[in-house]
Amino acid sequence: MKYLLEKNDFLKPAKVGEIVEGIIIGKGRSAVFLDLGPMGTGIIYGKEFFDAKEKLKNLKIGEKIFAKIVELDNEEGYIEMSVSGASRELTFEMLRQKKEKGETIKIKILGANKGGLITKISGIPAFLPVSQLSAKNYPKVEGGEKTKILKALQKFIGADLEVKILDLSQREEKIILSEKAKDMDKKMEILKNYKIGDEVEGEITGVTNTGAFIKIDEDIEGLIHISELDWKIVENPAEIVKLGDRVKAKIIDISNDKIYLSLKALKKFTP
Repeated sequence: MKYLLEKNDFLKPAKVGEIVEGIIIGKGRSAVFLDLGPMGTGIIYGKEFFDAKEKLKNLKIGEKIFAKIVELDNEEGYIEMSVSGASRELTFEMLRQKKEKGETIKIKILGANKGGLITKISGIPAFLPVSQLSAKNYPKVEGGEKTKILKALQKFIGADLEVKILDLSQREEKIILSEKAKDMDKKMEILKNYKIGDEVEGEITGVTNTGAFIKIDEDIEGLIHISELDWKIVENPAEIVKLGDRVKAKIIDISNDKIYLSLKALKKFTP
């Protein structure tokens, strides 16, 4: 009997913070009334009503919605409810499940700053750092100037990207996303085909003040540090390579999901 009582939601006492399903039984100019079954009657009004006004105006009598209990017994005997609070709870729960399963989600980029791209998921702000962009979309800005990086990132505003959830905190309302994580399994599998000492050929896809990026596979880019471009001291990588150049390089390190290469290792040393 105890097991059946615990399983029967109708017999459980209502709790503040709990999300429950109710049936709309009445609508006023600034309030919506819900049938909560044995719990009683719920009401969405005041700030909670205006926060969810756009969503509530399209609902009809008899429709079901999820709402969060914010007060058990107000002065008029109603259970005060919040739709926006429930939406946030349900959104974070959905995102938690997707993070645990490693599922991808599609987002639309709404803005950009020098650190990355800004979006929203069900009205909750989310951030995609520059470091978590895929190799294809990473801004390879010469000189690494922040204003140029921002300009490159602004091109993504309005674009749709597929990402995974990297970090999630409901208390801080923080959602950190990663585009490169969705390709990680595939990338790690491809990396098994390479080893330190291999000579590879690829196209220079970016030149910065710290070195150059070289595409050696459809999904793999490597980094040639400025110190590995030539035996002589190089102050500007563009002196050695330019965008679009095809070059041969030697793999000198493979660390996690990154390949580091050297051009000078294939050149004859001339003091």
